[in-house]
Amino acid sequence: MVAGLLTKITTTNDRQHEHLHRQTPSVDVASHLTSQTTSVLAFHGKNVPSITILSYLSRINKYCPTSYEVFLSLLVYFDRMTERVNAGPMQSLRAANEQSLRERSASSESVASDLMEGVQATTPLGTQQATPPHSGNLERGKASQQGIPGTPHSRPSQPESPSLPTSPSNIDPYNLSHFFVVDSFNIHRLVIAGVTCASKFFSDIFYTNSRYAKVGGLPLSELNHLELQFLLLNDFRLSVPVEEIEAYGTMLVEFYAREVVAQKQASESMQTRSLSETSSDSASTVRADS
Repeated sequence: MVAGLLTKITTTNDRQHEHLHRQTPSVDVASHLTSQTTSVLAFHGKNVPSITILSYLSRINKYCPTSYEVFLSLLVYFDRMTERVNAGPMQSLRAANEQSLRERSASSESVASDLMEGVQATTPLGTQQATPPHSGNLERGKASQQGIPGTPHSRPSQPESPSLPTSPSNIDPYNLSHFFVVDSFNIHRLVIAGVTCASKFFSDIFYTNSRYAKVGGLPLSELNHLELQFLLLNDFRLSVPVEEIEAYGTMLVEFYAREVVAQKQASESMQTRSLSETSSDSASTVRADS
């Protein structure tokens, strides 16, 4: 059930992966990142592992057996990490949006003020009280005013409206690579690091990091680093109240029940469609034979 939920989450988030990580900083820029962003990017892999989440969890449970409480706690930790890490970027994003709205409003007011000043400066005082010519003398009036300075017809062209100021292209307040999003590029590292931490916290029997690293398919040094980053992203809060574990367990069962019902309905729909197509083909064959 845990594998099914995590697969559903990663499949959904993978659709936004390119948009979220198109501005992932390079190694040269990584030294200027915050410690929290560095911890988030530590789990991000360059490629998606070929092993599925279900097979990965089954492998961990086979060679490093642990309680179901450990696997269920992964969902709690991932939610905590998401809430804690994304709070800062979300606040910055809202502030950037508000600042952008204020700048656009100020720019619009400035443009309107400049336009009003330009109109007042170029409009002659005498024409404001002049009587418009009769429609029959309009063309003749235009011709006679071509050489009169100070009239609208003597201006070579209308004044152009000033364009809105644009923000510098090298400043992008909407860098989404700092967000923590569980997808196929980081789920395997998150799982093995989470199991390593949770097993030591919840269970009296756990294994060495070298065994977890071998089962998880990572070098020992990388797993040690990921374990520390996992603790930092959770603020070293691994304790999960019983009520919270029960709530997540109930949510997981409800999700699994909905998925089973949806899959059953989809399977029945496909069978019904297949039977109807077979019946129509048989009827066509009978008519052709007759």
